[in-house]
Amino acid sequence: MRIYREKDYEAMSLRAAQVMAAEIIHRPNCVLGLATGSTPIGMYKRLIELNKEGKLSFKEVRTVNLDEYKGLSPEHDQGYRYFMQKQLFDHVDILPENTRVPDGLASDPDGECTGYDAYIRSLGGIDLQLLGVGHNGHIGFNEPGDVFVKPTHVVDLTERTIDANARFFATRDDVPKQAFTMGIGPIMAAKKILLIASGEEKAEAVYNTVCGPINPHCPGSILQLHSDVVLVADEAALSKVIAAGVVK
Repeated sequence: MRIYREKDYEAMSLRAAQVMAAEIIHRPNCVLGLATGSTPIGMYKRLIELNKEGKLSFKEVRTVNLDEYKGLSPEHDQGYRYFMQKQLFDHVDILPENTRVPDGLASDPDGECTGYDAYIRSLGGIDLQLLGVGHNGHIGFNEPGDVFVKPTHVVDLTERTIDANARFFATRDDVPKQAFTMGIGPIMAAKKILLIASGEEKAEAVYNTVCGPINPHCPGSILQLHSDVVLVADEAALSKVIAAGVVK
């Protein structure tokens, strides 16, 4: 695992954008696995700037997203399709048909999951998978549990995850209790993984992901077994890793 220690959120966002832009420039028709949440917003802004400046094109890029809330439509302002449109897709030259997010309203949830994995395989897998890490170590919506779940699946969100996401909804009761999430299988099958983190509140999760034992109680710890992971994080998120002497 290569670790980039950045001063703050802005520096982290710039470095992460550089890593993803390099992948697109090297392989213009690459398959990107994308993530939502507050952490990647700055990175997406940087990528939009590069596109507007004519330094980066998304015309041949294909994307698959990590997750989507079960029960939310693509137009719901807290859904992840909506997020991707507003934070990236609407502002760059990507083709709409080359973007895919799990269908939160799928009438056959199991079929949606099976079809999603089949679609990823049809693309030849993911070239670069972007990940954040949750306070409890989750990646995507792969929550802590007794086993690593390999395929894309519907997950019951933990109370801690619901609490963390409640700030985006009118009330806590409005937060969906389930989500579709890409499984550990397609994530770990990605050729390269870009993990980003910001803020002191993520320090414990980052430490457990990088330095802790590999077990499903911290789903991110599985990344220690991947051959090509780049972690880009600010000093606050890396504080416990720095204290352990893993990074200077």
